[in-house]
Formats: sequence, structure tokens, C-alpha cells
Amino acid sequence: MRTNRRDFLKTTAAAGGALAAGVGPLALTGCAVEGDGPATGSEDGGESQAVSPLQILILGGTGFIGPHQVEYALSRGHEVTLFNRGRTNAQLFPEVEKLVGDRESDLTALEGRSWDVVVDNSATNAPHWVEASANLLKDTCERYIFVSTRSVYADTSRIPMSIDAPVWTYESAGVEPGAERLPYGLGKALSEQIARDAFGEDRTIVLRPGLIIGPGDPTDRFTYWPVRIHRGGEVLAPGDGTDPVQIIDVRDFGDWLVRLAEARESGTYNVVGPRTPRPMAELLYGIRAVTTAETTFTWVDTDFAIDAGLRPYGEMPVWRPARDGAEGFARFDLTPEVEKGLTFRSLADTTAATLEFHFSRPPERQAELRAGISAEREAEVLAMWRAYQRGQ
Repeated sequence: MRTNRRDFLKTTAAAGGALAAGVGPLALTGCAVEGDGPATGSEDGGESQAVSPLQILILGGTGFIGPHQVEYALSRGHEVTLFNRGRTNAQLFPEVEKLVGDRESDLTALEGRSWDVVVDNSATNAPHWVEASANLLKDTCERYIFVSTRSVYADTSRIPMSIDAPVWTYESAGVEPGAERLPYGLGKALSEQIARDAFGEDRTIVLRPGLIIGPGDPTDRFTYWPVRIHRGGEVLAPGDGTDPVQIIDVRDFGDWLVRLAEARESGTYNVVGPRTPRPMAELLYGIRAVTTAETTFTWVDTDFAIDAGLRPYGEMPVWRPARDGAEGFARFDLTPEVEKGLTFRSLADTTAATLEFHFSRPPERQAELRAGISAEREAEVLAMWRAYQRGQ
């Protein structure tokens, strides 16, 4: 029996936990806030069959982004093999072939095997992992898909951003070749080139996602906002609401990756959305439209927020002020990607699925978000902001 996305959310949530009051499926689907592209897939991953079934090897496949790729690939009629250590969500996809090994030290299970597509979901900045797997598989596999990151860009001041922007090098990062620890962006940039060198430009797909969000996300970097807004009351909102946001739903990312493999594409692509950057205010108000909470937003000046210790992308997730060299951080030209079939679910869909996932987690996990600020800290900064405004 196929494990669909809803089953995945339930199994990865551990012991369950009912949806919070007022956040049931009916409450969540009352208002659609659409993106600027058509929705992709269905709740169960879609049932349309691929024209030509592929044999797909996924390195990883049981963490956050992998299960969505697996489910969509299976729904399209592909044959999937997973290679990992067998420690994370090992109960998922019992019908799928699973090879046990270690990217660091043991690729024995991959020797002598062939696949049409290799998907490298490496979440680390360890180029030697990519070097080992790509060199082992380059003569027996047709295509290598490397999941990189927007963080490879050394300069995000361009408007608009595109794949032509410079990426990190040892020199620009100020790191000596052979250094034991590499900055995240540099490690990913080096890994991209290793994959291309092994498979060639015409057999390699490099995907550079921004913040990947949605159901199953363990980092809570987007989840903070739907959860906080669902709680209601006065919400601290950073900046003036005009800073652009481009992120990507994990399901849109996984679905498009599979479709690129089906089309036997090659090249490097940025994977963020929507196509037209969404202002921070639109993001927060769009999330609010999906909940039933009584919520107000208090916008706190950028400089004040930063001086108060609210770091962009840290204490204030998703938010990155469009200044100081980050003017293009969320202003990517996605024309090539949209032409290749990248589409975007509505913000309402993403918000509803994220809340459903969050409230299916154990109560102690719901209470301990890994991103954002506590209610106490939020109230403290809001009080500071009001005092500052009174003194002006």
C-alpha cells in the first residue's frame, strides 16, 4: 500500500495529537490566498502516470524534502530506491527498495548498480560526500540532480537575481583550500561543480532553493508565522511590510524536481516563489486569512528591530530586509524556471498544511518552536517599541 502525504505527516508526527480548536480542515480551507502560478499535485501526491517510468535513486529520502519527492515519484509510476543509514523515519515507504550505507564512509550498497536518475539531497556542506557518490555512479547512471541552495551566491545585491550572479569561491569566502570546515554556501558551491565535473554539464541538474517550507519542516523557520498568527493578539511584524519574500513549498520543490527528471533536463535553476516577490505584509496578512484568530500586526522599524536583537532569518524568520547587499535576496527572475514548468501552490494551501502538520506533533514539540521568539520576548520588544514611539 502506497504511503501518501497525509500518512507521511501522521507517521512523522510521532504520537499524534489532535488539531487545535478552530484549525480543523474546514476552518483552514475557507479562504484561498492564491500565488501567481497554478497549484500542483493533489493531497495524495497526484495519480497521473509518467510517460516513461524511471529508476530513481534518492540519497537520503526520509528527512524533510525526500518523502515528498518519493511520494510524487511513486504516484507518477517511477521505481524508487532509497540510500541512507536507515535511522530516520525508517518505517516510511515499506514498498520501496532501501539500501543501507553511510555517505561518509560506506557506499558499498551502490556498487555495481545503475539508475536513470540520482537525487542528492545532501543537507550538509561536505563536498567529499558529493565527490564520492558522483564519481562512483557517473558511469552507471544517466543523470545527477544535486540539491544546492540560494546561499551559494556571494552577492545578492543584484536586482533581479539570476544564476549568472557570482557564487562563493575559496578566495571570495576568505577560506584556504583544504580547510577542514567550510562555510555553508562555499561548501555547496564546490559540491555543485564536483557534480558537474563528474557527470558533465548535459547530465547534471543543480537546484538552488531558498527557504523550503511546508508540512514536515523540522526547522520551524516558516512554521513560526502560521503558529504565531493562529495564537492571535498583537503580533510583532518586522520592518514596514514592503520587504520582498521568495520561499518555496516543499511539495512544489519535490514535484518539479521529479518532472525535470522526467523531461531529462540539465542546467542550474533557482527554486523560490512566487514568481512575483511577495511583500512581507502580504505574507503575514495572507497567513492570517487562513486562520480564525483575532490578530493585529504592529510593524517595528527595521533598525529598531535589529538593535533590539531580532536578527533577520533568526528571531524573525523568513524576513530579510532588502538592503545592505541583500537587495536581490528575494527578487529572483524565475522566467527560465517557470518556462520549465515550475509552479506554485497558494499561500493558503501551504499555511493550512503547515498548521495541520504542526498540530499533529506531540504537545511538547508544539510548545518548543525552533525558530522565532517567545511570547515573553515579543511582548518585551513591543513595549520597548511603544516607549520609543512615545519619545519621538
